[in-house]
Amino acid sequence: MAKIMTHASAAEAFLKDSDRTQWHDETLWHVRKKRDTAAQKLPEWEQLRENASMVKDYVLSNMDTLLETFEKNAKANGIEVLWAKDAAEHNAHVLRILQENHVQNIVKSKSILTEECGLNHFLEDKGYDVVDTDLGERIIQFNKQVPSHIVMPAIHLKKKEIGDIFHTHLGTDSGADDPSYLTEAARIHLREKFIRANAAITGVNFGIVESGGFVVCTNEGNADMGTHLADLHIACMGIEKLIPRKADLGVYLRLLARSATGQSITNYTSHFHRPRPGKKLYLILVDNGRTEQLGREDFRNSLKCIRCGACMNTCPIYRRSSGFSYNSTVPGPIGSILSPGMDLKKHSTLPFASTLCGSCSDVCPVKINIHEQLYQWRQVITQAGHESPSKKWAMKLGGKVMGSPSWYDFLGKTARSALKLTPKKLVYSRVNTWGKNRDLPDSPKESFKDWYLKNRKS
Repeated sequence: MAKIMTHASAAEAFLKDSDRTQWHDETLWHVRKKRDTAAQKLPEWEQLRENASMVKDYVLSNMDTLLETFEKNAKANGIEVLWAKDAAEHNAHVLRILQENHVQNIVKSKSILTEECGLNHFLEDKGYDVVDTDLGERIIQFNKQVPSHIVMPAIHLKKKEIGDIFHTHLGTDSGADDPSYLTEAARIHLREKFIRANAAITGVNFGIVESGGFVVCTNEGNADMGTHLADLHIACMGIEKLIPRKADLGVYLRLLARSATGQSITNYTSHFHRPRPGKKLYLILVDNGRTEQLGREDFRNSLKCIRCGACMNTCPIYRRSSGFSYNSTVPGPIGSILSPGMDLKKHSTLPFASTLCGSCSDVCPVKINIHEQLYQWRQVITQAGHESPSKKWAMKLGGKVMGSPSWYDFLGKTARSALKLTPKKLVYSRVNTWGKNRDLPDSPKESFKDWYLKNRKS
């Protein structure tokens, strides 16, 4: 039986490179600061967050009827709407569409949903050439990696590493790492892919029930390029991406880019309502565990997520452990809520990879109570018996000590004496994980309780 990879063990490899860890931390915190600056420029920022949260409350409470209305309006526009209960059915739909339309070359814009469904590998195994056209996605596709961040998929790589990747795959000059030079090389490379493509696959940021249309937000225009040149457009949408009215869209567009990268708005906000003459437009509505999450009262609010990545940029654990340590499509705090719902045992360590500081909830543009849900998942995981034996017995022992004043006093005195007598080399050894990067304070002469009993006034 394969061993379940824990967050701590997966993070250990990343943490071995202290320079990269520090750089990754500072880079993401810089993005977080840009978010704060952009938010502070809008006096109505908190009201926008409240409005966005309330609209999503309405969507989650009326998901069934809204989906039916959305399907009806989309079909009236000439869009072919398909439903997928899980990743396998989603991928089967895409394959059938490609086969029926004799497609061989595919360009794809960034889509977290298709990553979740494993679409790229599925199609490549069937002999298709699938080209990710978002620059970050193309870089990690060359590098045979998955995204480490949902907005900045190659944030874990430095310029020199990207230059080496481009030298290997695009024939750029060895050692060249100038961003303009590398971007131009990528542009030339991708232009040929766009021209040859028979089909374009995109994700969906927002599905608008009122109009039956949908919106795709990008910064590079690659979704537009692909869908305009190809004869076939396949849009893949999680069922939670609905908003009721066109008037609601402005609220989310003002929040999304500011929360993600500190921009006032994404460079391209593309609206799709119907296929162009002579073209075909398919929309696949995907469940893949979302209905089950909707039925979990404590965790249904996680479906409000608009995939901005703000919670990752602010999280002290994510910033120092990288997205790869989560072993899930969506990493970071929000992923630590979504992933256990898909596979509780596999992702049982993720809700514990948090300080519960609440910063993720503070920056969430749709006001998801992320840290509270992380705490709640810990209760579920513990009750299900998925916590490690060492943690289980440590908590039991800790509970008994904290519940007994006499034991608490005795062990406190013992620990103070032991720290004074124990050589520092033993405290800061490989055996003591907490001692690897921390200095313990000097042991106090007495506890606060002892001091208080001696000094309180009669």
